[in-house]
This record gives sequence, structure tokens and C-alpha cells, in this order.
Amino acid sequence: MSEGFTLKWLAWEVTRRCNLRCVHCRCSSNEASTEGDFSTDEGKRLLSDIVSFANPVVVLSGGEPLLRDDIFELASFGTSLGLRMCMATNGSLVDDGVCRRMDEAGIQMVSLSLDGSTAEIHDDFRQCQGAFDGVIRAAETFRRNGRKFIINSSFTRRNRSDIPNVFRLAKSLGATAWYMFMIVPTGRGADILEELISGDDYDEILEWHFLQESQEDEILMRPTCAPHYYRLARQLSAARGIKQERRSLSFSTGGGKGCIAAQSICLIDCFGNVKPCSYFPRTAGNVKETPLREIWEKSPLFLELRDFSLYKGKCGRCEFLNVCGGCRARADAVYGDYLAEEPFCGYIPARARAADETAAQRDDLPIRSIP
Repeated sequence: MSEGFTLKWLAWEVTRRCNLRCVHCRCSSNEASTEGDFSTDEGKRLLSDIVSFANPVVVLSGGEPLLRDDIFELASFGTSLGLRMCMATNGSLVDDGVCRRMDEAGIQMVSLSLDGSTAEIHDDFRQCQGAFDGVIRAAETFRRNGRKFIINSSFTRRNRSDIPNVFRLAKSLGATAWYMFMIVPTGRGADILEELISGDDYDEILEWHFLQESQEDEILMRPTCAPHYYRLARQLSAARGIKQERRSLSFSTGGGKGCIAAQSICLIDCFGNVKPCSYFPRTAGNVKETPLREIWEKSPLFLELRDFSLYKGKCGRCEFLNVCGGCRARADAVYGDYLAEEPFCGYIPARARAADETAAQRDDLPIRSIP
């Protein structure tokens, strides 16, 4: 089942240390968190291992990657191998000097996290006073230095009403793209299950995104961890006669399909554990024990996620399975089964509707008496 599944995008959690304490953090980072156990030389060997069989975008992530002293040495080495190196930061440590070092290291794109249009909303989400000012300052610094950046925004019920405002702010700050994340309850996110956006609101938000995206030509928009958007987009395009052209960036995963965990992306954590995506807690293997290529091509976990015939519930019967697939990490978090149906999708597959209609017709047949 590995044929046709090429590693295109890889997040490397270079540290779990972070100067913030966000309510949704997938790895429960804070200032006391572990640095991980990759030395600089081990990090370089990992990058060499990656490029030995694939040429993915490599996102240096965390925690906060700028807390790692050798981060630019690692980025430079990756660039020298021909990898497209990127970085995900909360922005609080960004200044003109950091921008220069990013340029010298060949970092092609950097993402900032912005979860509210005001300091009150963002700082509450990030659990750190001054975090909002740090993001705004970082965006202005990037723009002043001619560096492109994207903005990632995560949403729960506490900031759901602020989505349009956050989008407008991201656009006004000069971001190249805005990625709207629907959080997966892992790490600290598991502690706020009651804050997850309901299924009905989920569809309403995705429909807003579709309509906004269909008329937007200045900034790329992309819903993330919301795989049934790709089903909804097809339905809305057909119903409203809207022809939507998919745009992409050279460092992205393409944006043409829903869940792509273990299909074109994966995460390597700060201990070398390989996981299907950034929000998937299960481990497929460890790069300190097994070459990444072997894990990518032969891991039973990865092979199961690529076998759509194993998917259960509504996802397994859905005509949109190949374009959506349901969030495997969310299914695992909610049901304890990564092959279960997407818990926040209310769509009833055509086969299921046909079966229900047939059953209803049988129930309506007159009962004949037996002579």
C-alpha cells in the first residue's frame, strides 16, 4: 500500500520547550518541557536520512524552535542538502537579527500563530500576556525585512466568533496565506473537550470559509484539520455554480484532499518518534532505531491509514472517502480508534441514505394476513 504515497511534507519537533502555554498545545509545551535528545550531529544525520529517499518540505517546529541554540545551523544544513526548510514560531522572539539569520540559513517560509483579533482573545488562548503584541511585532518585522510569512489560527468555542476578524487581521498584516485550524483534542487540547466546536457550527464555519475563499484573490486561504471541507466544497460548488480554483504554495501539501496523515505528511518528535501527523499520538517507529524510509514504507500503522477499505462507520461507506477521509487523529482522540468515522461530520453517505429509504419502504408495506 506504500506505492503512490510520497512523503511531501514533514514537521520536525526540534524541541518541546516553549515560552507560552497555549490551551490547545498538542505536545503540552512550556518553559520546563524537555529539549529532546537530538544533538546537532544527530539532527544533521536525520536530515541526511530524509533526503536519501524523499525531498519533502521540512518544517522546524516545537515547542518554540527559536529556543534551540543550533536551529539556524540545522536549517542551513538542510538547505545545503536541497531541502525546502521552513519554520513555525509563535513570533515572540522574532527581531531583525532573527530575520537575517533566517535569510542566511535559507529558510523559505515561516508561520506565525494568531488566535484572536485582539490581545484579550489571543492572550487568553495562548495563556501569556503580551503574546498578541509579539505576533503583531513579528509580522511587522517580517514585512519590513521583505520576508514572506503565513498565519496559522486555531479555533475552539472560546474564539469561534472571532474567525472573520482574525482573517481580516491576517490579511491586513500582509500574510501570504491564512490557515484556519480546527483543533484536534490532543496534548493540552484533550483538557478542553467541552470547548470543541459542534458539528453543526463546524459546517457553518466551513461554508463561510468556502464562500470567502471563492471571492478572495489577495491571500491564500486553507482550512486545516477539517477534511470534510473538501466534500463540502464540491457540494457547494455544484449547488451554487461556483467554480473554485485551488491555489497552492511551493511549501504546502497541495490542499486538494482532506486527511493526508501518513499519506503525504508525517511528524518526527523531539525523541525521534515518527507519527502520522502533528496531532496523532501513536508512533510508527523511531528514526534512531530504524531508517525513516523503512518506517514510511513498511510501518503497519501507516499502511493501515492508507488502506481506505479498513475505514469504519460513515467514512467507510462514504462516496467522498477519497477526497475527505475524515480526520484520523480526531477519530482516535474521540473514539480511541483511528479507523473510526470522523466524529464531527454530520453528512449521511448516499449508500446509507439509500439503505434507510429501502428499510422505510419495507416498513410501509401492508401486512397481509396468512390464511
